[in-house]
Amino acid sequence: MMYCSRRSFLAGTTATLALGPSAWAAERRRPRIAALTTIYHKYSHSQHIVDRFLDGYGWEGRHHRPAMDVVSLYVEQVGDNDLSRERAQRHPQLKIYPTIAEALTQGGSDLAVDGVLLIGEHGKYPVNEKGQTLYPRYEYFQQIMEVYRRTGRTAPVFNDKHLSWNWDYAKRMVETARELRFGFMAGSSLPVTWRQPSVDLPFGASVDEVLGVWGGGIDGGDIHVIEAMQSIVERRRGGETGVRAVEAFRGERFWKAMEAGSWKAGGWDPRLLEAALSRSNQLNSPRATYSNVFPRTEDLRRLAPDSYAYRFEYADGLKASIVQFKGNVVGDCNVAARIKGGDIFSVLFYLPYYTMRNFFSPQVHHIESLFLTGKSPYPIERTLLTTGMTAAGIESLFQNQRRLETPHLAIRYQPTRQSTFWRT
Repeated sequence: MMYCSRRSFLAGTTATLALGPSAWAAERRRPRIAALTTIYHKYSHSQHIVDRFLDGYGWEGRHHRPAMDVVSLYVEQVGDNDLSRERAQRHPQLKIYPTIAEALTQGGSDLAVDGVLLIGEHGKYPVNEKGQTLYPRYEYFQQIMEVYRRTGRTAPVFNDKHLSWNWDYAKRMVETARELRFGFMAGSSLPVTWRQPSVDLPFGASVDEVLGVWGGGIDGGDIHVIEAMQSIVERRRGGETGVRAVEAFRGERFWKAMEAGSWKAGGWDPRLLEAALSRSNQLNSPRATYSNVFPRTEDLRRLAPDSYAYRFEYADGLKASIVQFKGNVVGDCNVAARIKGGDIFSVLFYLPYYTMRNFFSPQVHHIESLFLTGKSPYPIERTLLTTGMTAAGIESLFQNQRRLETPHLAIRYQPTRQSTFWRT
């Protein structure tokens, strides 16, 4: 099984993990997966991820079925639109448990699974004064750790989206994973979905400024565009060095930044905004035409009056902005970067056919890799940093758009040289 014995609990990964997926399959039974979810209904993240493990998904011209079984499921909120009961009836190996601990042990006393899906997204939860929904990802994680510590065994964990709405919680989660030495992966589906064009920033490129646009919202929408942007700029020369300050813009201050014309003047490079919006497949026409008329500032004011932005200053001097057009302007995520010398790199993070949500397939493929190898395909530090950037941007908004120093975000890491977004 893909967990550490008590003897090796604090000593590192077991020798069996070094065998690789094929040897693992030859010597062991199919890995068993536990899914811990807040809610399970149509178009919830639980459905997008767990259904792909249960029934497979289209992949490279064939129907791919993961070489593992979801055997236990915990669902905290069950409503009239619940799908979990039907899934359990249709899949004999899947059993629903009333607690997280029982899902991990399959009703016994020992850890009985080889991988854990932690999907704390959607459902009815409190919203704080900053606009953050208090999804219980940290609380679920703590309950997982209680089982790991009690049994002396661990299994890889995937945490959907950002680690937590709370920075201290997020940091503690990563520190605990390091302490107990299990594979830990997290994040949005956007960094690994298809791109138009199908390119990545050249590894080691020098980047002066970057901008990401989307039409999302506070917290849950912020993390998507911030992490998409981060998946681009982490490849710059020297790798990631962290973020030293953040400043939010909203109301008239936002519109003044839109007109400023440069970072130095208090805004962002308008060429980057143009490049990002021009990549969009869902740019709304501001006037009476079906074609993509590029919006003027007055059009944007009318279509998205409650828009806001965060500007981030990185430790190595990189300048970054995310612009959230909160209204009927743009329906997809796009990023543009100015490379040293003046060239513009821009890309669309492609989210095809919302009825299928196939942009979850690349993410699930990477989760499979986590469960088969015990290692995350990309650094958990990316999601730790973007979790902190999201929380810091929201805090700046909450503090009347005050510029905030962020020494706690001095997070250094090296990205994988090989790109992890999907091309086929």
